[in-house]
Parts: sequence; C-alpha cells; structure tokens
Amino acid sequence: MLRAVAEETRLRILALLADGELSVTDLTDILGQSQPRISRHLKLLVEAGLVERHREGAWAFFRLREASIGLIDPVISGLDRETPPLSEDRARLDAVRELRAESAQAFFARLAPKWDRLRSLHVPEATVEAAVLKALGDRPIRSLIDLGTGTGRMLGLLAPLAARATGLDSSHAMLSVARANLEQAGLARVDLRQGDIHAPPFGRGSFDLVVVHQVLHYLDDPARALREAARLVAPGGRLLVVDFAPHSLESLRETQAHRRLGFAADQVSNWLVEAGLDHVEHRDIAPTDGTEHPLTVTLWLAEEISVAALNSERAVA
Repeated sequence: MLRAVAEETRLRILALLADGELSVTDLTDILGQSQPRISRHLKLLVEAGLVERHREGAWAFFRLREASIGLIDPVISGLDRETPPLSEDRARLDAVRELRAESAQAFFARLAPKWDRLRSLHVPEATVEAAVLKALGDRPIRSLIDLGTGTGRMLGLLAPLAARATGLDSSHAMLSVARANLEQAGLARVDLRQGDIHAPPFGRGSFDLVVVHQVLHYLDDPARALREAARLVAPGGRLLVVDFAPHSLESLRETQAHRRLGFAADQVSNWLVEAGLDHVEHRDIAPTDGTEHPLTVTLWLAEEISVAALNSERAVA
C-alpha cells in the first residue's frame, strides 16, 4: 500500500479522491496527463487495495476504498494542499465540478415542469422530510442506502446522519444530477452506484437503514423490489418506504410515467411482513390546503427483528 502511495501522481490522485469519486476523464482533465497514464496509476491503486472502481454505464468511477481511509487520511492530512501542485489540482477539481453542476442543472431543467406539477398535488417536500426525520428518530445510522435515489434528495437529508451512505439508481443521467447536488451540499463522499432496484449489487444485511422513497409507483413489480430491499436490511435494521396512497389521477400514467396509482397501507405492510420484516408502522400525510386533486403521501417504517438481533439485545440487557 505504501509503495503505491509513494509516487507523486498517485499521491495527487488520492488527495483528489479524498474529496469524492471521480472518473478517469475527470482525473485526466485535472492532472493534465494522458488517459493511459492515469488508468495505469489507478490500476496500481486498485490492486493495492486503496481505491475501488465501479461502472456506471460506459463510465468508470473511482473512490477511496472504505477500508483504506484510516490509512490514507493521515497521509493526506500531512500534505500541504495550499501550494502547487495540489492547490492547482484543487482549482481544476472545482472547475470540473462546476461544469458537472451546470450539465446536471440543464438536465434537471428539462424535467422541472413535470415534477413541479406533481409536487403541486401533495404536501411540500419539507413537510414529508420532517416526517421522515421524526419517524427515524435519533437512533444512530451506521450504513444507509437510498434505492432509486434519483436526484439524491433523500441522501442530502439523511447522509449527514450516517457513518456511510450509498445511493443506487438505474439512470446514469439521474446519478449525474445526484452527484452534482451532493457535491454542492458538501457530501462528496457519498457512494453512488448504477444498478437495478430489483437486483441491487450488495450482500444480504449490508445496511442498517434502507430507504425506498417515491419509487414503487414507477415499478411493474413493487413487491419484488421490497423483497430485495428487505434482503439488504441488517439484523436490527430498518426499511423506510415513502410513496402515495391510492388515488384516481389516471393522467399521472401518461404525464409522469406512473405504473401504479398509489398503494393501500395494508398492501405495503403485508409485502414488508412477507419479506421478513416486523413492527411495520405507517403514517399518512395529506394536503390540508384544499388542493383540487390532493395526493396523500404515506410513510411505512419496518424493522428486521432476527434471532441475532434479539440475542444482541439480551446480551446488552
């Protein structure tokens, strides 16, 4: 590991990745070196176990490996990042992020009218987010995943409360928006992955909080998605689902690509219980301002009460 670090370009790469994940193209632009040379350095860092690589469509992104951060942080903190070349690298990193943010904003602007229409039909997002925080309470969050993260709004709300946060989405374009939004919020170390919510690429019990926020109504098989989400919940962990209650706005199928017109509270609760979760609670958040066609937002919170979790609780007692 230390041999891999002991080279100037690789050390500069690690200093950049300490501020968040980057693509090969990003690093090529920032460091002013050829793509083959940057790829070679990245290969050595991956082989040394310092950096991990993940695919996002045709792109490859690199980030510090979680297990190596304890070793890398003291090395990077000992660098003088206020003088060249590290200060110049940081200035070019800021320029890359600014371009990324502009591209994401342009993409989001094309979607904004459609989403503004949907938001006008239910309570303000701030009200829903306050309800989410209240439902989760002050229990520590070690590891969080937001399935179908979209623009990263839930990650922006919950990642500051978690020791480790991950977002999964099938769309590279949406992940680009999420990445720009999280960077602007100072949350550059959130792990963003491209993948299918019906087959998330993570092991059983990987997260103690799993979030499925306003995703189910887009899916042909929401029950399957919840089974996969429940598989990711660690012993004693929780699964939070946020979606619409049943409604009759057929127009949302065409204008918003909704597959399902909301879900009954018992329907989702039963799916969660069948997926192996317990203690399912739900809460409805309905508009109170006389909206012509109001949509009610429902929150479901379920826990994984396994034998291992019960034994742990007994041991503590």
